[in-house]
Amino acid sequence: MSDITIPGGKIRSFVERIENLDTEMAELSEQKKEVFSEAKGEGFDVRILKEIIKLRKQDQDERDERESLLDLYMRAMETAPAEDKTAKAA
Repeated sequence: MSDITIPGGKIRSFVERIENLDTEMAELSEQKKEVFSEAKGEGFDVRILKEIIKLRKQDQDERDERESLLDLYMRAMETAPAEDKTAKAA
């Protein structure tokens, strides 16, 4: 094993870059929390804002499919006969 040369400088470079990225991500996460807090302070529902962000990440076909399935499931559930409440608890 003494014949193997480990490039310590290269390793240090990768580690430091990753550490810097971790720091930046933590700072961005804190900024994101502040924006959500500001929105909440102005009366906006943060859960809904997060849902909008999630939807905007999807392409239109994905959103259409999700909405169609949601509508289909809701209609199926609404048309199904009501179950006895004690059966649900089991």
